[in-house]
Amino acid sequence: MIPSCFEYHKATSIADAIAKLQDNEDAKLLAGGHSLLPMMKLRFSEAPYLVDINGIEGLKGISIDGDTITIGAMTTESELIRSDILQQYCPLLVEAAKLVADPQVRNKGTIGGDVAHGDPGNDHPAVMLALDAQLVIHGPDGERMIPANGFFLGTYWTALEEYEILVAIKVPALTSGTGHGYHKLKRKTGDYAVAGSAVVVEMNGDVVRDIRIGLTNVAPMAIRAEAAEDLIRGKRVDDVLLKAVEKAIVAACDPAVDLRGDEEYKSHMAAIMARRSIIQAIENAKE
Repeated sequence: MIPSCFEYHKATSIADAIAKLQDNEDAKLLAGGHSLLPMMKLRFSEAPYLVDINGIEGLKGISIDGDTITIGAMTTESELIRSDILQQYCPLLVEAAKLVADPQVRNKGTIGGDVAHGDPGNDHPAVMLALDAQLVIHGPDGERMIPANGFFLGTYWTALEEYEILVAIKVPALTSGTGHGYHKLKRKTGDYAVAGSAVVVEMNGDVVRDIRIGLTNVAPMAIRAEAAEDLIRGKRVDDVLLKAVEKAIVAACDPAVDLRGDEEYKSHMAAIMARRSIIQAIENAKE
């Protein structure tokens, strides 16, 4: 289909982008465009104004300062995959980016667009939850930081206020004794997840000192499986414990029924994906 008519504006700075959002009612930001443009073509979204932020300096790039990694919101999936910093200090983001759609999408799609769009089927929101990321937001009143846990409020609904822009993401560099895992069930290459799970664990010998479990596409938004985390924290993981964790994850799920499966199937597969990610994360932490 063809989208409805819209005006195109190219922002030259973050301040200019915010001003253009304020000046044009119902304007939408254009980053990589792989979420917004298909919705416009299907007339699910009819934005009368598009504000292109691709030319803004400072919104791309990956840097590390001490134990904090900063990722510009306009950094593409392909750039995440190629980053030496992420490969060494946050490989979970690299692994997740490799499973996003296909090379064409990864070359243009951005991490900020994936996160800010608020689609429960996108890969990065659950990863942000598992990494305990902090999101850097700019708006008319200046800059603020929002924890990823609490940013995702519902389907296409986030904590971004009117005229605000996600400009960067801060994640901790993984340290010794920390491991990660990411598993995603999909029908075909490039598809959204039927269910997925991102996990980060901090180990003290054979005991899980801390754990964060993010779930993809099994609720109106990406969620933390906090009840399941509480079962594992402070314990050695064995098969009996993992079975209890699976039950807690199933209980946390509230997936939409669609052609990918019914509620029972999706919830069960979320538990399986989480189990695999937990095992992978523990193995990584011991390497």
